[in-house]
Amino acid sequence: MNTFNSKIPAGALHEKWDNYKANAKLVNPNNKRKFKIIVVGTGLAGASAAATLAELGYQVDAFTFHDSPRRAHSIAAQGGINAAKNYQGDGDSINRLFQDTIKGGDFRSREANVHRLAQVSVDIIDQMVAQGVPFAREYGGLLDNRSFGGAQVSRTFYARGQTGQQLLIGAYQQMARQVGLGGVRLFNRTELIDTVTIDGRCAGIVVRDLLTGEIQSHVWVVCVCSTAPNLLTPSLLTVDVPALLCATC
Repeated sequence: MNTFNSKIPAGALHEKWDNYKANAKLVNPNNKRKFKIIVVGTGLAGASAAATLAELGYQVDAFTFHDSPRRAHSIAAQGGINAAKNYQGDGDSINRLFQDTIKGGDFRSREANVHRLAQVSVDIIDQMVAQGVPFAREYGGLLDNRSFGGAQVSRTFYARGQTGQQLLIGAYQQMARQVGLGGVRLFNRTELIDTVTIDGRCAGIVVRDLLTGEIQSHVWVVCVCSTAPNLLTPSLLTVDVPALLCATC
């Protein structure tokens, strides 16, 4: 069984991500087109990651077993999306959102990743608004939010009872734009069978075409394993080695 290292940076919980960003090695814009990134899944997280990576200049291959990315299960998130913006002035903060999320996950979540999620939650809302997601607003035009899921503060941004669907449509539109621009290649009805690892690092995937079973191959893959639209994490596992991307019956 393959085990992937999450590559969480060292240091104190509240400082590790800022320290990592300050010291991370950057990729020259002219070199980004030389890297191909594989994104498996085109729900809210996958579509956002694919669109953002393509916007940055990387070549992205996105895979989904659905007929369309809009059929992803992200539409089931009807209640809203949390962000520590503290619009209501009721004492919300990144640390409070972090603690509530850890408790809500029955203490089974990886704390470092949850803290990073709480940090970027503020920017995620702004990104979704820029994508055209019709969040509920007050009469004055400001974004509305409410207390949800047992939280003691009002931090949940929502779009009637269709939050997940509206967020997914916004992310899908951005990915579709990148598909049209050639930054993303979208593979529908394609099922992930296994991952290709070399020296413990993700180097490619094995997939199956659900319609034809046609064998496809790609022999120079640089792969990313990520589950969130946040790109400022060291979980981007890149490797510059030959790998096989194929479909099997």
